[in-house]
Amino acid sequence: MENNLRENIDYNLDDLGRMVFTKEYHLKRGHCCGNNCINCPWKNCSIENEIDEKNKTLKNSSKPKIN
Repeated sequence: MENNLRENIDYNLDDLGRMVFTKEYHLKRGHCCGNNCINCPWKNCSIENEIDEKNKTLKNSSKPKIN
């Protein structure tokens, strides 16, 4: 994915100045990261997340459906 994030398209700033990714950004990314993001289009899916111990990254054991 492109590294050029656009405010009000890919993210918004909350009251504390933190970046909050938009639903559109998540859809472009194409998968749920499992961090319970506020604008996640897969919010109500049941994902079983596993940790890849070798790479210390989160991997999804199932592909969530978009709500």
